Amino acid sequence: QVQLVESGGGLVQAGGSLRLSCTASGRTFSIYTMGWFRQAPGKEREFVGSIRAYYADYADSVKGRFTISRDNAKNTVYLQMNSLKPEDTAVYYCGTSQDYSGRDYDRYNYWGQGTQVTVSS
Repeated sequence: QVQLVESGGGLVQAGGSLRLSCTASGRTFSIYTMGWFRQAPGKEREFVGSIRAYYADYADSVKGRFTISRDNAKNTVYLQMNSLKPEDTAVYYCGTSQDYSGRDYDRYNYWGQGTQVTVSS
């Protein structure tokens, strides 16, 4: 089992920045990929970005604005979000996979509780 806790969400004006954190505990040695996804009301959960070792992948909609980094000593992954837009408003989730590095959320095994990000125009 892996437990994930996200933090760092909030309300920000368009053009602003937020940094989300996702801290893992439990069987962290089994984590292969950590991913960030988001879900807006009435929409499906969508891929934002992921990190495997030190390789990061990003959705086109956030590329150049969002950056994923990790602190292995803290078992924490960060999502730095800059130049935020109202369309970035969603609940953001981190997830882990033991053997997958792609963008399909169905392939991620464990999830955090989510953190709300609201971007006002």
